[in-house]
Amino acid sequence: MDRYENRRALVTGGGSGIGQATVLRLLAEGGTVVAADVSEAGLADTVAKAGADADRLTTLVMNIADEESVRAGVAAAVAGLGGSGLDVLVNAAGILRSGHTEHVALADFEQVIRVNLVGTFLVVREAIPALRDGSDPAVVNFSSTSATFAHPYMAAYAASKGGIQSMTHALAAEYGKQGIRFTAVQPGSISSGMTDGSGESRQSQGPGLPEDTDWSLFTKLTPALGEGFAGPEAVAGVVAMLASRDGKFITGTEIRIDGGTHY
Repeated sequence: MDRYENRRALVTGGGSGIGQATVLRLLAEGGTVVAADVSEAGLADTVAKAGADADRLTTLVMNIADEESVRAGVAAAVAGLGGSGLDVLVNAAGILRSGHTEHVALADFEQVIRVNLVGTFLVVREAIPALRDGSDPAVVNFSSTSATFAHPYMAAYAASKGGIQSMTHALAAEYGKQGIRFTAVQPGSISSGMTDGSGESRQSQGPGLPEDTDWSLFTKLTPALGEGFAGPEAVAGVVAMLASRDGKFITGTEIRIDGGTHY
């Protein structure tokens, strides 16, 4: 399947987890991709895993929480793709912090919002001029099942992902007549660098769930398919469909990918 032949894509969070899986999927389908991430080591790992497809892959160190880094990074990505437009933007970068809400520092809450919500806004804002010049341009943002369903100890993360979901609807309405599609995915019960702590940015955030976690609060987080958590490629396949021409009549909505956890 070569749905991405002659399509140019920028994927944030491309150094690990679902972002990396998305980069590899778009490459496998013939795309030319710029993978952006805050982690140089993660990007090097993505290049290694790309194998023979690495000749269509460029990497870029970019901190989506920093306005100047995003401005320079998106400009460099577009220039590296030929300078005449951008066809696909996937905003997969994000961080997760967990804790008892009454003990969460304001700085920690604000950092999650800054990276996840503000970061997504900044990348979208800077990419819109290039997307206007793209072919069948599409943006896929990353919400989460936590935006709609209860994920205890993750208030900041849920708030950021709910914001991304709402923003996606607003962007779809604003730019639909200009031909830019905006959709969101809601991953849940997915094993990735963010959820298992293996991603560089996640490791720098300290411990995951509290030591005294009440696991009875997680009874709604078991996939109905009975196969346990899925790998990041389960999300990458849906992202690839949404941003391809197969998804040309899909905009202003989100798709939940959680194995029926919240059926």
